[in-house]
Amino acid sequence: MTTTPRRETPYETRAFLDGGWRETRRTYTVTNPATGVALAEVADCGAEEGRVAADAAVAAFAGWKATPGHERGRILRRWNDLILARTDDLARTMTLEMGKPIVETRGEVKYAASFVEYYAEAAGRIGGEMLPAPFPHKRFLVRHEPVGPAYGITPWNFPAGMVTRKAAPALAAGCTFILKPAEQSPLTALLLAELWEQAGGPPGTLQVLPALDPVPVSEVLLEDPRIRKLTFTGSTEVGRMLYARAARTLKRVSLELGGNAPFLVFEDADVELAAREVATSKFRNAGQTCICTNRILVDEGVRASFTEAFADIAASLKVGDPLAEDTRIGPLVDGQGLAKVKAFVEDAIGRGAKVVTGGKALGGLFFAPTVLSGVTPGMRVLEEETFGPVAPIAPFRDEAAAIALANATSYGLAAYLWTRDLSRAMRVAEALEYGIVGVNDGLPTAMAPQAPFGGMKDSGLGREGGRWGLEEYLEVKLVSIGLG
Repeated sequence: MTTTPRRETPYETRAFLDGGWRETRRTYTVTNPATGVALAEVADCGAEEGRVAADAAVAAFAGWKATPGHERGRILRRWNDLILARTDDLARTMTLEMGKPIVETRGEVKYAASFVEYYAEAAGRIGGEMLPAPFPHKRFLVRHEPVGPAYGITPWNFPAGMVTRKAAPALAAGCTFILKPAEQSPLTALLLAELWEQAGGPPGTLQVLPALDPVPVSEVLLEDPRIRKLTFTGSTEVGRMLYARAARTLKRVSLELGGNAPFLVFEDADVELAAREVATSKFRNAGQTCICTNRILVDEGVRASFTEAFADIAASLKVGDPLAEDTRIGPLVDGQGLAKVKAFVEDAIGRGAKVVTGGKALGGLFFAPTVLSGVTPGMRVLEEETFGPVAPIAPFRDEAAAIALANATSYGLAAYLWTRDLSRAMRVAEALEYGIVGVNDGLPTAMAPQAPFGGMKDSGLGREGGRWGLEEYLEVKLVSIGLG
């Protein structure tokens, strides 16, 4: 592993490690999913880099923890400004490495920056409180202190937003942060690290370790008792394994895991408006988001009219080059994702579902926006997270049945409903077993860094965003003072 002073490629491809840019013994290829063309050869970190990162994060922690919160906030504000100034570069990088349409990645840059801006303000406001003591000669002080060096693992579907949603509160709290970005989308994370360096982030406070195989890096950091926090966004299966490994050293853990989001459309809905809102939730990033609608549950009384309106919207969405301004559906991220979508559609058709629109692959990693009717329990599109542009519609007969269908899953990340009845909106929102509920709102957490984001049951634990996201990186200390 060597340190080199500059790069000669359009992207930074080296690991950002111990305050410098490091080449590694191995590299791996990052490919554009829309074209299949190789974008870059990226550093492939392993156990050695993990150990270096751990040592650097621990060494930097003492100084960063002691840095006044207002100063940490000033660095974060500079990072925010640099992110916004490089919106086009960041958006294009995301589109090229993971296929999200450029109109969406521009929005993601603003979303990512919003967390940096929010926690830049919060950094200077971390304090404590004085509590009443049980005796007149004592005083109770409560301090909030950074939990320690943190390790974050982020997914490919939000290459910028998931990085800042985790790193910004950690850095604001005074924690140092080691990031292992998704193997499909490391270039965005490395560009964000460049901007952190330019903002004046001290060496070792933020490190980015790309890796084709995350296991060797993760094993080192999970086993190291000095790394005090793990934050992960990804599948429930992997989250369980990480949770078990982190328990060995009793790390603080936050997990944002799988989802199976229902969207309940009641008989009093404005069908046209509801169809547009469901489509907004369902088809962004080609259905590859953890909170996008996975199951559309519609009252039998409006099922036919809703299906027609919704299918018309789906059929109108342009599929193609994600760099084109009018593209709304880009490619699936990889062959595994495409195969899963195909298998789910074939399973539904084989069990009696009907294709209203779409239902087929379009070459490469592209799949047509698809609407399925006649969907029944037991079909994989209802039971599992599809993570693709496939919208299954299933009927319900009354409010109680709708709630029961919506909650009939082990997941509990996000749920949605459409109604013009305020009483029903409150009843159903309270009955849904989900961490996020959108009422007549398919994008409840868009541009909302102040709001809590997280799920129940198999969708994870802990929250990101707002004061809750900051508290994930803070320990509470009681100081009892005897006055003599």
